[in-house]
Amino acid sequence: MPETISHKRAKIKAAGEKGETELKLKGKKRLDAMTENKAIEIERSGTDNGLILAAKRLKISRKKQKILQVPQKDIGKAVKAMKKVNVSGTIKNMGGTKRRYIRKKK
Repeated sequence: MPETISHKRAKIKAAGEKGETELKLKGKKRLDAMTENKAIEIERSGTDNGLILAAKRLKISRKKQKILQVPQKDIGKAVKAMKKVNVSGTIKNMGGTKRRYIRKKK
């Protein structure tokens, strides 16, 4: 399925000037955006399965900071997905005004 214009725009904004988009990961997976220290995954669908897959992509990125960017209404679902995959990172809304940090289970 082709990528929407809003998703493409969000990826470019998240990568910034020195970041890259669509980076290859292990197992034929791709990460939306990556900078030197950050791995950024944007998930606009809001489905539980989509959020879990996005959290898994963040987990295998092995970057210091992991950011899952979702619409405001899906922040609760994103928290559950990050906890289920057991990955620590930040969840923020598309505008960047709200954010939640999730810690990994020990």
